[in-house]
Amino acid sequence: MTNPPEGFEHAYADVNGTQLHYVIGGEGEPLVLMTGYPRTWYYYQRVMPKLAEHFRVIVVDIRGMGDSAKPESGYDKKNMAQDVYELIRSLGYEQAYVEGEDIGGMVAWSLAINHPEVVKKLIIADGVHPNPGMHNFSMVQPPEAREVIFPFWWVMGQIPDLPHKLFAGKAREIIDWNIKNIGGDHPEVFTEDVRSMAAAGYDTAESIIATNKWFDTFYQDIIDFGTYPKLSMPLVYFSGYLLPVSKAMVDPMVDDVTYVEFPGAGHFLAEERPEEFVAEVLKVFGA
Repeated sequence: MTNPPEGFEHAYADVNGTQLHYVIGGEGEPLVLMTGYPRTWYYYQRVMPKLAEHFRVIVVDIRGMGDSAKPESGYDKKNMAQDVYELIRSLGYEQAYVEGEDIGGMVAWSLAINHPEVVKKLIIADGVHPNPGMHNFSMVQPPEAREVIFPFWWVMGQIPDLPHKLFAGKAREIIDWNIKNIGGDHPEVFTEDVRSMAAAGYDTAESIIATNKWFDTFYQDIIDFGTYPKLSMPLVYFSGYLLPVSKAMVDPMVDDVTYVEFPGAGHFLAEERPEEFVAEVLKVFGA
């Protein structure tokens, strides 16, 4: 297990019928951070020390990710939000600041809808909750559309019994492809440790089977979304080049949203722009 930044430690919690791994450190009010595909807690390692000067930072490997358990079921975002709700409560907190990205952003969104009492303030980065707008992401696109986003992993996640046979031991190829295609305008920031740690989290058959269930449950997530009201708490939404795509979906889903754009950035803001990321988080959460 990789050592966390100084002042942090690995920990585990048994919640909602599974076990979550998290990395915790710092002093102050709790701040929960959750990333998504294809990353683990290590994604935040460049921003954790600075944030720990202001918060008790809790970086969660969500269900199926990294060193968290990989049960056979429970990957719909409503249930994964229950995981995080129980984690916050198990740590003795009534409320926490919450920031979620990608799949972690979807979980954060569901947490804010289903357990608004535990979310003090909310940031989501490139993590729109599954919604009917996702049906517009065609898998047959002209080349110019593919240059914006072509999430083939959404489809692969819905194919049983095959992806882990194709990709086990080859996660580095996916990591490098993602960085090249959605990693923004400074690929040099993705150092060897960033690439190798990301690949390690998705390299085994067990990990691939589990994390594919994040995508396999999108259909159920869209059904659940149909029962939700608009997100009523203020949302701050971080994004780089994907902002126009996200904004078109987010605007009708919320009552109050502020967009923070990271010009020239790709999908991995805490790795690409750690100083800017920390500064914007502190602005939103008032530290």
